[in-house]
Amino acid sequence: MGHMIRNEPSLSLHIPQPKCRPGDRVDFSTLDLPAAGEARRPDVDTHPDEMHDMAYGLIRVLDDEGRAVGPWDPKLDGQTLRKGLRNMLLTRIFDDRMYRAQRQGKTSFYMKCTGEEAISCAQSLVLHHDDMCFPTYRQQGMLISRGYPIVDMMNQIYNNARDPLKGHQLPILYSARDYGFFTISGNLGTQFPQAVGWAMASAYKGDSRIASAYIGDGSTATMDFHHALTFAAVYRAPVLLNIVNNQWAISSFQGIAGGEATTFAARAIGYGLPALRVDGNDFLAVHAATEWAAERARSNRGATVIEFYTYRVAGHSTSDDPSKYRPADEAEKWPLGDPIERLKQHLIVRGEWSQEDHQALEAELDAEVRAAAKEAESIGTLGKSMPSPKAIFEHVFKEPDWRHIRQRQEAGI
Repeated sequence: MGHMIRNEPSLSLHIPQPKCRPGDRVDFSTLDLPAAGEARRPDVDTHPDEMHDMAYGLIRVLDDEGRAVGPWDPKLDGQTLRKGLRNMLLTRIFDDRMYRAQRQGKTSFYMKCTGEEAISCAQSLVLHHDDMCFPTYRQQGMLISRGYPIVDMMNQIYNNARDPLKGHQLPILYSARDYGFFTISGNLGTQFPQAVGWAMASAYKGDSRIASAYIGDGSTATMDFHHALTFAAVYRAPVLLNIVNNQWAISSFQGIAGGEATTFAARAIGYGLPALRVDGNDFLAVHAATEWAAERARSNRGATVIEFYTYRVAGHSTSDDPSKYRPADEAEKWPLGDPIERLKQHLIVRGEWSQEDHQALEAELDAEVRAAAKEAESIGTLGKSMPSPKAIFEHVFKEPDWRHIRQRQEAGI
């Protein structure tokens, strides 16, 4: 029999496309951005079924004038705010210096977190020093905020003789257990189930430490993300599951990972987890949401999914040219602004900061980064200095087998 003739439309696929491409006029007018102070603040013990709306709104504290408004205002003192501003500014100056170093051939690779500094720097002030963070390559602000020596970060980036990881990691894939900073994984997404497993172990042992994991919008489309949410929900793991939605995953926009259909925070609902959607460029909002989720985890109420709505100002990495896939001025038009400028304005409005104070701090931090760079470069940059060849065989296996021993003997080291 031949095919039956049906009076039905042909099927077609929907291929998500960003609203603007290079050369287009930037248009963010379709974004749904609730006003600062508009989001309600549920009690920490609220059942996830009673707060589905939090996955679709946006927690904002700082208004357009720099004032803190609404129920999510964490009521931070000036000293804490100035510390946060310093950490964010130091992170940006460090980033800029290392980016230039890569362009000068001093290292092979670098990735900036420009525009996303509030997320790691605000969270670091809330989480305890011994809570374990499972970061991606854009949470360098957490190490800086926790006082990890920036010269050691540079030595790792240069893979020189004083590289704390002895050449076992790519540049910017830091690891610092004593600072609650788990080894960065180059396989994106793996840090989510790792964090949930660590948090489950902490609870199983009756410990008091919680975990915090980070993932980009693109990596939410991987199976690791969903495995992590399943285990976190089933076992009520004491973990913060942070989705950093910076609009771009390498050269594909967030709609390819599902962000066009709904919010990333909404994915928590299907797992029975509470979700918060937060202005990631608002230091106070990030701080407040982190406090809420951390208190929930510490009181055995389980995990929280937090989507931080932000924008990746720089390229994906030094290997990326964002002008090939988005308008050159898109970052300047991002409606949620710059996290550093917004916190600076808030402090000025409070009468606890000035433009002169800010310029002095910039000069101080620039000198600090320059001094660290001079020290690191005196040890050596990429290819001009390297760890001992013995390091190839160290910190790999707890107990080396005979092949490992034989290889070392044959190498004469």
